[in-house]
Amino acid sequence: MSKVTELEKMMLQTLRKIGTSLVMTVPKAFIDQNGLEEGSQVELRLLGSKMTVEALTRPRYNLAELMAEMPKGFPSVDGWDEMPAVSLENP
Repeated sequence: MSKVTELEKMMLQTLRKIGTSLVMTVPKAFIDQNGLEEGSQVELRLLGSKMTVEALTRPRYNLAELMAEMPKGFPSVDGWDEMPAVSLENP
C-alpha cells in the first residue's frame, strides 16, 4: 500500500439505507477544510469502482472586476462609481 500524505486521508465508511437509497456521511474534516455547509454542492466523479468527491468553489468577484468586463459603450449611470456599498460588495 502506498504512503498516505497528510492531505490524503483514507477512511472506512459504512453505507446505510435511507428509503430506497444508500447513504454515507461526509467527514467533518472535509467539511471544515472546504467550507461546506448544508446545501453546498459537490461534484462526484465515477470511474469503475472509484468515486471521487470534489468540493465546488464559488468564484469571488469584486465590483472593479465586474465593471471592467462591461462592454464598451454600454449605458451607464452618472455617479455609479461613487455610490456607497449597500450589501456585501467588495471595493
